[in-house]
Amino acid sequence: MKNLRLTLLTMVLLAATAFSATAQTKVANVDMKKIFNGYWKTKQASSALESRKTELRKEIKDMADGLDKAQTDYKLLLDQSNDQAISADEREKRKQSATSKAKEINNSKVALEQFQRQAEAQLADQSQRMSGNLVTEIQKAVADKAKAGGYTLVLNSATTEVVVYSDSAADITDAVLSQLNAGAPIDLTKPAGGVPFNISTNLP
Repeated sequence: MKNLRLTLLTMVLLAATAFSATAQTKVANVDMKKIFNGYWKTKQASSALESRKTELRKEIKDMADGLDKAQTDYKLLLDQSNDQAISADEREKRKQSATSKAKEINNSKVALEQFQRQAEAQLADQSQRMSGNLVTEIQKAVADKAKAGGYTLVLNSATTEVVVYSDSAADITDAVLSQLNAGAPIDLTKPAGGVPFNISTNLP
């Protein structure tokens, strides 16, 4: 009987401890998407990525223009190799030049396709690294703000599957965003017209 009473007492104490821990739990909500899109470094990263994309587009265009010119030269050489108005020797020279030009064109096509693939991969890698670094910074800021506010749990309100109900009074999104943007350059804190930040690595 004594052991039973000790067991019951232990169960009661454990239950009381669990209830006490639950009662002290302070939950906050944070919209990670809003913070990510509103963070000045996100806009800076987007600008850097767009600049690199513009550079790569120019390189691709230059290569494509060179390929177009080579194809035009090839057609001219091919026409001249069949032109009866010029000598047979000259026609043969033009034919050989056309053959060399055809090989050059094929090599250029391969080089262009390879460069495009490498450019896409490079942009995707840069985008992934930038996003990863930004998320790490934001998570640290959220953790710091949560600790300062005495919150023991922070839920991402941007993910509807996770949050069923959220109290706006417990939302620390704006507080975290203000903290992150405190030292931002002025031009990077201006609203971006409500368009969400999206890193696209596609090169049209």
